[in-house]
Amino acid sequence: MTSSTTIFAAKTILTMNSYQPVATHVAVRDGRILGAGSLDELAHWGDYTLNEIFADKVLVPGFVEAHCHAMNGSAWDNTYVGFFDRTDPDGRLWPGIKTLDGVIERLIEIERTLDDPNQTLVAWGFDPIYFDDGVRMTLEHLDQVSRERRIMVQHSNGHLLNASRKVIELAGITSSTDVEGVMKDDSGQPTGELGEMAAQFMAYKVTDDVRRFDGINTNDLWTFAKTATNVGVTTATDLHARVEDQNIQAYVEATTSADYPLRLVPAAGALTMSIQDGPSHVAQLKQHNNDKLYLGLCKIMTDGSIQGFTGRLKWPGYINGKPNGIWNLPPQTLTEMVEAYHAAGLQMHMHTNGDEASELMINAIEAALHKYPRPDHRHTLTHCQMADEAQFRRMAQLGICSNLFANHIYYWGDQHYSLTMGPDRATRMDACGTAKRLGVPYTIHSDAPVTPLDPLFTAWCAVNRQTASGRVLGSNECIEVQDALHAITLGAAFTLHLDHLVGSIESGKFADFAVLEDDPTGVPAEALKDIPVWGTVVGGIPRPASQQNH
Repeated sequence: MTSSTTIFAAKTILTMNSYQPVATHVAVRDGRILGAGSLDELAHWGDYTLNEIFADKVLVPGFVEAHCHAMNGSAWDNTYVGFFDRTDPDGRLWPGIKTLDGVIERLIEIERTLDDPNQTLVAWGFDPIYFDDGVRMTLEHLDQVSRERRIMVQHSNGHLLNASRKVIELAGITSSTDVEGVMKDDSGQPTGELGEMAAQFMAYKVTDDVRRFDGINTNDLWTFAKTATNVGVTTATDLHARVEDQNIQAYVEATTSADYPLRLVPAAGALTMSIQDGPSHVAQLKQHNNDKLYLGLCKIMTDGSIQGFTGRLKWPGYINGKPNGIWNLPPQTLTEMVEAYHAAGLQMHMHTNGDEASELMINAIEAALHKYPRPDHRHTLTHCQMADEAQFRRMAQLGICSNLFANHIYYWGDQHYSLTMGPDRATRMDACGTAKRLGVPYTIHSDAPVTPLDPLFTAWCAVNRQTASGRVLGSNECIEVQDALHAITLGAAFTLHLDHLVGSIESGKFADFAVLEDDPTGVPAEALKDIPVWGTVVGGIPRPASQQNH
C-alpha cells in the first residue's frame, strides 16, 4: 500500500539545496521530503493532497541551533533579573533591570512571596558589566533581601553566580577556602561571587536548586520545544547535558512522543565523567537514538566567559588589567580528555571563549590526529569568540569547524570594545568573515538561555555586526544574508554530523521547515531580525507558534 503524499504550496521556498535553490512547492511522504520544485514537477510522484496553508508564506529549512541548552525552558521557573528585555516561552515580555538597586528590589519583591523559609530563591540573567558604576554584587547586597534565606543569582553567562550569606555559610566557604573561582575582597573575605564549575558546585550542593548540575526532566524538554517552535527551530542541541539514566529517560520519553516538535542533540558534558569511563559511556548512549534524538556528541568545557573575566586570553590579556581567567580543568587534563574522546571515534564540541583556550584545543586536536588519524571528525570550537586569523588557518588545515557566538556582538560588543578586549581585538570577535574566507566550516548560535533562542536575530548579528549602542564592530567580518541563512541551517547541521538528514529542503531529508511571513533575502539586511515566524513543520506536521509576534 502506497503512503499518501502531501504537497505544500508556498509563496517562496528557499531550499539551501544548491541543485535547486528556489521552489514553490515541496512534496512530503512519511515525514520526509520527496522533492521540491513546481507543482507540475512534483505531480510525477502520483496522487497527492495539495495543502495551501502556506500559500502566502515563505518556507526555509527548519533552523538548526547548534549551541543552546534545554534548561532554556526550566530557566523561566525562576526569576529573571537580566539587563535586556526578554520574552518567555508563553510570549510574556519581562522588562530588563538597568541598575543593581533594581535587581535587589526585584529580589526583595520575590522573597516576600515565598512562604517556605527553606525554599531557595533562584534568579538568573544577572550581568553587572552593564552597570555604569561597575559595582559587583556582594553578600551585603543580598543581606538586604535576606540573611537567612538561601539565594542564588546566576549570571547571564552561566559561568558565575552570586550566593547569599546563608549559602556561603552552609557551603563552608571562608577566607581560608582555597578553591579557584571563590572571589574574595581586599581583606581576603568571600564576596559571595563564585566563578566556574568547581566553586559554583560548592553552592549548588547546599541548595535545592540542583537542576543545573543534575540535568533535565520531560517538562523542561516540552517547554524548550515550545520556545524552539516560536522561532523556527526544528533541531537543537542541549550542549552540556547530564547523561545519567534519569536524564536519558527524559530525552527518550519526550522524543518518542509523536507530538514532540523538535529533534534533540544532547552533548554529554565530559567534565561530569572520568576520562577513563566517559568515552565508552557516551558511545553506548547511541543505542537510545531515534528520529528525534541523536546522542553521541560530547562537550568539553575549557575556560569561562570573557565578559565575566573568566575567559582565558593570550598576551596581552584583558585591557583593564584583570587577571587571566579560569581553566575548568588543568590544560594537561583537557588535552588528555580530547585524545580519549577522539580515539573513541566520538565528536567533540569544545567551549573556547578566549584565544588561549582556542589555542589549547587546536593543539590538542592536532596531537590527537597525529596519534589517531581520522578523516571527517568535525570537532568544533564553540563560541570560538576571539580566535585570530592564524588560528583559523590551522583550523582549516586540521578540519576543525567553528560555531561562532554571533549574538555576543550585540550583547557584549560594546563591553569588549571598552572594558575587556579593547577596540582592535574586539573587531575580530566571532569572525564569520574570516571563517568563510579561509574555508573553516562554521555556524552561529545563541547559547540560550545566555541570550535568546532566535536564529533570525543571530543571523542579523552576523550580517550587520551592530552592538547594542549601534556601533558596527568589525565591518570586514560581516557576511551576506545567504551566508547567514546557510549558517543557521546546513552549516549548523554539518557541525552536528546531521547534514544528511536536516539543514536543506531536498529529497530524502526530514520534512522540517521554518515558516516565515517574509523572504529573508527580500528584505533589507537590517530588517532580518524582525521577520515574523508563523511556526514550524516537523516531519511534515505543521506546528504553529504559541505567539505570533516576533
